[in-house]
Amino acid sequence: MEKTQLNSIKNNPHSKMSIAGFLIALGIVYGDIGTSPLYVMHSLMVGNGGLEKMSANFILGSVSLIFWTLTIVTTIKYVLIALRADNNGEGGIFALYTLVRKRAKWLIIPAMIGGATFLADGMMTPAVTVTAAIEGLKGIQIHNAVLISTQNQVIIVTVIILSTLFFIQRFGTQMIGRAFGPIMLVWFSFLGIIGIVNLSGDWTIIRALNPYYAIELLRSPINIRGVFILGSIFLATTGAEALYSDMGHVGRPNIYTSWPFVKICLLLSYLGQAAWIISVKDNATLQKMGSSMNPFYQSIPDDFRLFGILLSAAAAIIASQALISGSYTLVSEATKLRMFPRLKTYYPTNFKGQLYIPTVNSIIWVVCLFIVFYFKTSENMSNAYGLEITITMLMTTILLHQWLLMKRVNRLFTTVIIAFFFVIESIFFVTNSNKFLHGAYITMFIAAVLIAVMFVWRYGERLKDDNTYRSHFASLLAFKRQLNDLRKDPSYPLYTTNLVYLTRVHDGYRIKKNILYSILDKRPKRAQVYWFVTVNVTDEPYTAAYSVETFDTDYMVSVQLYLGFRVDQKVNVYLRQVVNDMMSNGEIKSQPQKYTTIPDRDVGDFSFVIIKEVLSPDTKISNLKKSIIHLRLLLQKFISPANWFGLSYSDVVEERVPLVLGKVSLNRLRLVRKDRSALKDIKIDEEIDDDEDDE
Repeated sequence: MEKTQLNSIKNNPHSKMSIAGFLIALGIVYGDIGTSPLYVMHSLMVGNGGLEKMSANFILGSVSLIFWTLTIVTTIKYVLIALRADNNGEGGIFALYTLVRKRAKWLIIPAMIGGATFLADGMMTPAVTVTAAIEGLKGIQIHNAVLISTQNQVIIVTVIILSTLFFIQRFGTQMIGRAFGPIMLVWFSFLGIIGIVNLSGDWTIIRALNPYYAIELLRSPINIRGVFILGSIFLATTGAEALYSDMGHVGRPNIYTSWPFVKICLLLSYLGQAAWIISVKDNATLQKMGSSMNPFYQSIPDDFRLFGILLSAAAAIIASQALISGSYTLVSEATKLRMFPRLKTYYPTNFKGQLYIPTVNSIIWVVCLFIVFYFKTSENMSNAYGLEITITMLMTTILLHQWLLMKRVNRLFTTVIIAFFFVIESIFFVTNSNKFLHGAYITMFIAAVLIAVMFVWRYGERLKDDNTYRSHFASLLAFKRQLNDLRKDPSYPLYTTNLVYLTRVHDGYRIKKNILYSILDKRPKRAQVYWFVTVNVTDEPYTAAYSVETFDTDYMVSVQLYLGFRVDQKVNVYLRQVVNDMMSNGEIKSQPQKYTTIPDRDVGDFSFVIIKEVLSPDTKISNLKKSIIHLRLLLQKFISPANWFGLSYSDVVEERVPLVLGKVSLNRLRLVRKDRSALKDIKIDEEIDDDEDDE
């Protein structure tokens, strides 16, 4: 029954092509790439010296580079190739790694690097998009009043919007999410219409689609930045990786149908801005505005400018929301792949994809606010934006190569096409590398920290498994007699009536040996019943079921709890119900209590034991490996199993057990007589002060 429930919800209702799926794709998938017109042309203009330095050839070449970047990177690589590499409908670099990880162990390296850089660079998306949108309000009269006139006011409004956005995450975004699609449909339509309006004055700008202008600009002296202009061009396609990552939310068919519409609207916007710049490049008034003049806002007709600014702010918020939700999903996937510690996760709605991780939410919020206060303007942010995502794209290309080989695609074709993408993205990486000194070092530092955490968590677990002395697991069946003897042994005081360990019981009824060490060796714990409880979180929101295995005894019970992702994990409450059910069925004996405030109470007391591993001094591994294990155990201290399993008010004992790694060689002592001659060959560092020792 449980298997049927789990499988039934995997069918995403929006995975098939439909109008609803089309709208949802617009609202979820294209937030990042859809807000790029807010700052791409502005970055190109400022980077080349301002409006007075603009020329027709420079603008034609810039738009040509944008078009071919969107075509080669976004359309061909991601839409036509990467979307085919789905893991049960899910996309993204971790889903891709899951498909190819059996081909080679080293593939986890590009997966970790790509995931960390994607998450780090994405932390800048809310800051840059919202700031760019609010900057459009500077100097705009609303009801005969200018509400925002300085950059400090822009910063204040941006901080308020971002803080509100992060605050509402805990309540879920289902209601807001329903409006995302229609708003983004209006947004992209607006981009296309305004683009056509600006193009109507000079349709010849369409010749920019000829790649000749792109190549010519890279070698022309009118481009003062040379090949490094690609750093600004790349901003037009930063959302391509997010497009692949969000495939699981909307399905491949809906991306196939929505992308042509999105690309056409984006292209019309860039062409329209280009035509407008060419027409006003000699305007002295606009030239005096300097870097504060944004071609996107200025190219909107006056009657529609306020509407366009407010709409761009809404689109920026949607783009930020998509990034935040995507970050939760990315961390959740990394946790399932054992690359990241398990963090407390909430599900505000009945859709499992809409999750909320408070720790991640707080970190991204703090980083976003820091970026806003540190960079102050969207121009400065865009100068530091995009470096890490080029690394993510390179790592995705490496994994895509392995996937194509796994699918037995022609090796020569695979090598040529992947080499082509790798060269293109390497050029983007080199040209974006100068952003490191302009502020990208902040997000690079964040990415480095994330990579370090992933490495320590993953490799530390592997070191534990590879270097554990003696068998790491043991079968419960092999200890039935000892547990039975212990519970009957009156020479040991009764530790508790029900002794509970939260642990995963593997095939063959194997559990971690340190559990049995805790019961038998650490301090023999006499109990009437020994419980081994496994909590399984299901994909259905309100599942509440369990199964038991008693091993033909009435004193050993393995319980499998199946709890929906929206069901509180109150293990102590559910376990009492299990005990009552088993007593009613005669599977375990009644546990009448002599002293109790509850009449006719037949359930005894419970003690929950949580194991905390401590690296033993006897560990014989290298200092580097030992440091990695120490760091992993340190990360574990930030995770509270008692809170996770709803045991805050239960009798919980945290017990430290030694973690001995490597082969331990014990030095044997030899007996010597108590005379000075027998000790003359033994070197002693210092005399022992007997008086001091007695103290």
